[in-house]
Amino acid sequence: MHSNNEPSNKELDQSFSTVIELLHGGAEHWGDDPYLGNKQGDRWRRYSFKETDRLSSALALSLIKLGFKRYENISILAEGRASWVIGEFALLKAGYVSVPLSTKLLPDELLFRLDHSESRALLVSENNFQKGAEVLGRVKVKPVLICISPKNEHTEDLVKKFALSPEQNFYYYDDLLDRGEKLLDAKEGEGAELVKKLAEIEKSITTDDTVTICYTSGTTGNPKGIMLSHRNYLHNAKNAAQVVRVKPGWKNLIMLPLDHSFAHTVGLYVFLFWGLTMYFPDSQGGPLAALRNLSKNLSEVNPDFLLTVPALSGNFMKKMIQGVRAKGPLVYGIFERGLKAGIKRAGNGYNKTPLGTRILNYLPWALAEALVFPKLRSFFGTDIKFCIGGGALLEIKQQEFFNAIGAPVYQGYGLTENSPIICANSVEKHKFGTSGVIIPDLDVRIMKDENTEARTGEAGQIVTRGGSVMKGYYKNPEATAETLRDGWLWSGDLGYKDGDGFLVVTGREKALLIAEDGEKYSPETIEEAVINSSRLVNQIMAYNEQCKFTSALITVNVEELKAAAGALGIAGTPGAGLPGSGPSDADLDKLITLIQGDLWAFKRVKEYAAIPAQWQPASFAIIAAPFDENNGLVNSTMKLVRHKVRDFYRSRIDELYAVPSADPLLPGNRAALRELLK
Repeated sequence: MHSNNEPSNKELDQSFSTVIELLHGGAEHWGDDPYLGNKQGDRWRRYSFKETDRLSSALALSLIKLGFKRYENISILAEGRASWVIGEFALLKAGYVSVPLSTKLLPDELLFRLDHSESRALLVSENNFQKGAEVLGRVKVKPVLICISPKNEHTEDLVKKFALSPEQNFYYYDDLLDRGEKLLDAKEGEGAELVKKLAEIEKSITTDDTVTICYTSGTTGNPKGIMLSHRNYLHNAKNAAQVVRVKPGWKNLIMLPLDHSFAHTVGLYVFLFWGLTMYFPDSQGGPLAALRNLSKNLSEVNPDFLLTVPALSGNFMKKMIQGVRAKGPLVYGIFERGLKAGIKRAGNGYNKTPLGTRILNYLPWALAEALVFPKLRSFFGTDIKFCIGGGALLEIKQQEFFNAIGAPVYQGYGLTENSPIICANSVEKHKFGTSGVIIPDLDVRIMKDENTEARTGEAGQIVTRGGSVMKGYYKNPEATAETLRDGWLWSGDLGYKDGDGFLVVTGREKALLIAEDGEKYSPETIEEAVINSSRLVNQIMAYNEQCKFTSALITVNVEELKAAAGALGIAGTPGAGLPGSGPSDADLDKLITLIQGDLWAFKRVKEYAAIPAQWQPASFAIIAAPFDENNGLVNSTMKLVRHKVRDFYRSRIDELYAVPSADPLLPGNRAALRELLK
C-alpha cells in the first residue's frame, strides 16, 4: 500500500479477469491514496481506493439482503458523485448488471429504458428524485427507489409526495451502507453468512459477464442497449492508457456524466490502473448550480488533465475570447497576434514546422505567452497538462486554439460499442485534424464495402475487432447481427487512415446528406467549415434528403447578432441610435443577407475550397432557440440528434423548399430574428 504522499510510480501489473478484481487490486496497490472526491456542504469528502472497495462491499451485502436476484438489472440516474461509483461497484459485486442513465433524459425516454431493461431498482440522486419517482407509476415492473444523496427535508418531502414506503419500495443509500458495514464486520450469524455468499457470487463472475447496459442516445434512430463485459472494459482501459500516458497521483475533475462511456471507462478503470483521483463538480442545488460551481471547482481541484466534449470546450473557447476582448484593443491585439503565431509555430502538431516559421513567429507568441495565455490557462487551474476530447468531432479550430495557449485539447474517437476508445491523440504523438493513433491490440480496418478494404487515404466505414468490442445489443439480436459480423464491429462511422498512421473520422454513414441524384456527402464536413469561419453562426445542422439543394438549420450568437444589427442602423437594436418599436421587414432582410454572407465565409478559406457547390448551404432557417438537451435535440455529449432536429423543425424545412429556388428571405427567418432582437 502507499500513502497519499508516496504514490507508487507504476500502474498495477496484475492481470485481472473482472473489474471487481481490478478494484480489489487497486485497493491493495494504492491503499489510502484518494480515488474519489465530491463536495459535502462546503468541504471536499475524499474516498481512498481501500475505502471505496470496503464501502462497495458493504452496500453489496445490503442489496443482497434486500433480495435482488443474480443477473438482474439495476439502473442509476444521477450526476457524477462518489456514491454513483461506489453504488455501481456494489451492484457488480452482488452479481447484478448496471444500467447507467443520462440525467438529461425526457420522461418518455427514461420510461423506455426502465421498461426495456426491466430494472428492479433505480439508484437516484436528490436532483433526479422527482423525475424518477414520477415515472414509477408508468413503469411495467415498478423498481425499488434508492436515494444516493444524503437525507434532508427536500428528499423527505418527496418521499411523502409520491407516497413511497420507506423500507419497502424506498431506501436511503446511507442507511443501506451503515447496515452493510455492520454485516461486513460481523464474525458470525447473518453477517458472516452474507459475507460468504458475497464471496461466492464474486468468485462465480466471469470475464464475459455483462457489467453495463449502456443505451445509445439515438442520434439517428431508436436507442439500443449496448452490453459491455468485464473483458471489454479491462481491455479498453489498459490499452487506451498506453496511448494517452498519465502518472500516478494525477487529479481530474470529471465534467462529463458517468453514463457517458468515455468518462465511465477512463474514470472508473483507467484511474484504478494508474492510481488517479477523480473529483466531481459540486451539483448540490441542481444542474444550474453545478454549472455555476464549475469554475470554482476547477480552481479547487487543480486537475492535471480533463475529459471534455467539443461543445463544452467550444464554450470555454468562446468565453476566453470574449474575456480577452473585454480587456480592450491593446490586450486583445497581443492575444490575437500571439494566437496566430502559436498556431503557425505548431503547424499540424506532427510534421516539424520549418525553423524560419518558428523564428518569425516567436516574438508575438512569446509576448502573448508572457502576458495573456497564462491567465487563460488558469481557467483550468494551475496544474493542467492537457485535455482529451471525445463524444463528437472536435473542430481543428479548437485544437489549434487550445494548443497555442498551452492547454491542448487532443481529439480522440470511439463509440460505446467499442467500450469506447478506438484511437486518440496525445502529448507524445498528435496531428491536428485527426482523431489520433489506434490503441494497441485492436484491429481497425476501413472498408469500402463488405469485402473491399480501402487503401491508405481512401475513405470507407470504420470497423473494429478485439477485446473492446461489445457483446451485443440487449434484447435485439437483429441489430446485433447487423452490427457484429464475423467478430468485426461495423461502426457506421466513416473515415480513413492517413500515411502517418492517424485515423481521420469524417462523419456518420446514416447521417449523410443525399442529393436528388443519390450522391452522398458528410454533413460534418460542411458544419465544421461554417463553425470555424463564421462570426454569427452558433450551431448548424446541414440538411439534404434528396432535395434540389442543400440547406441548413442554424442558431446564432445573439450578442454578435445585435451588434451587427446595430452597425446596420436597424431600428430597435443596441447601437442603432434610431427610435422605433422594432425592425421592419426590409431591415430584417438586410440582416438575413448579412447572415448569409457570414454563413458563406468558409468559401474564402483555402482549407474548405474543395467542398463541392451542391453541398454548400444555398439557404437556411434561423432558429430562435438553441438546440439543447431541454428539447431533446442534443444528447448528453452535446451531439445533435439529427432525426429529432429534423422532425422538430419540419415546418421550417418545408418552408425552405416551398419556394421555386433557394432564398432565405422567408417569413420564418424574419419571425426568428424579431424574437432574437427583443
